[in-house]
Amino acid sequence: NAHLVVLVSAVAVAAVAIGGVLAYRQGPQANRNAATPLSVPSMTAPTATASTPVAKTPTSTPPKTPTATPSVPQRDPAFSGPVKVDFKLSKLSRGRAPQVPYLVGREVRGGAGQPITIPGSQHIQDIARLGDQVLAIASLGYGTELLKVGDTGAPVRTPDVTSVVTTDDESAAAYAASRRGSGGGAVQGGTVYAQTAADGQVHKLSLPKAWDLRVLGYTNGQVYFRSSDSDATTNWRLYTWTPGSSEATLIKTVSSPTGLTSDGRIAASRNISVDFGSCSNLTEIATGKRLWRTCENQVVAFTPDGTIAVGAPASQDGYADLQTSALDAKTGTLLREWTGPAFKKTVAEDDQHFLIQADDGPETKAAIVRCTVTTGACELAVPPTTVQVLLGS
Repeated sequence: NAHLVVLVSAVAVAAVAIGGVLAYRQGPQANRNAATPLSVPSMTAPTATASTPVAKTPTSTPPKTPTATPSVPQRDPAFSGPVKVDFKLSKLSRGRAPQVPYLVGREVRGGAGQPITIPGSQHIQDIARLGDQVLAIASLGYGTELLKVGDTGAPVRTPDVTSVVTTDDESAAAYAASRRGSGGGAVQGGTVYAQTAADGQVHKLSLPKAWDLRVLGYTNGQVYFRSSDSDATTNWRLYTWTPGSSEATLIKTVSSPTGLTSDGRIAASRNISVDFGSCSNLTEIATGKRLWRTCENQVVAFTPDGTIAVGAPASQDGYADLQTSALDAKTGTLLREWTGPAFKKTVAEDDQHFLIQADDGPETKAAIVRCTVTTGACELAVPPTTVQVLLGS
């Protein structure tokens, strides 16, 4: 028996040594971080020569089958590279121009249609395309106005407009006007507008009791907008309106909406907001079912197919955001997080790319950066320039 014990021990030590040499020679391999069962070298137990069978002595600890340790939900295998990516504008290579409407100087480019120049010298706050026209929200004193600019003729002006959205095909637009006092303070009352490119007809919905009015989406013939019941609250209500009807319908399943999928099925909402941050929920509009919650990001938009959510920091304060994130809209898993410059605005160019309006701080050159969600790689869609650069809605 003593010889048998020594023989078994020697074989075990030799197997471990051989396995270590083989592992050393193999080096790093793909998917080495994946949790898989450990392999055990096969061994042939020595045969006892005595005529009497030798009983096997049980070990003090029963063998354990290796199992994968639960961890953070993993990304889809199609995603590669680090989750967190830091970049500098000066280090990025040049890529193709944005495929959504954007502004460089006074010229609106991208999207459908030819480049159109916005006349005047007013600061531009937002832009969108409607057929062969450009819709531009421009500063006016303490307030704003909407300029409808075509290839020819003077702009058509609508006062107090503060937000604008279009359908995916840019064939219709909705915009909201919120009144401002002589000193720039909010005033109760507003109007939601809807217009189609085909006939140019404008529909209006007057909301004399609304505060902080903002359009969120235009899909399937419905305009989605939010408003507050008083100036003192940030708890917005979500409404849907069919252009041409005299009233809107309150959606009771969602409170304080911040973003909407293009099909109007899922809404992001801010359910907690305090000085040091906020939390977001994703909710099915039809049922009110909450899909997931995050207090690390504030969901503000989605890719066109609704599978990826655009996340801003939970706490937004100061000149600009210091990060932008891509989240799995089904689970809330962080797919990608970009940091580096100051991020003024992020929009989804398509289902796999984000466009980021960025600069290195006040009084620095501005640029538009395209980042690929699946790889994390970024490039310059618009190189740094001293003129105004703006991503459209």
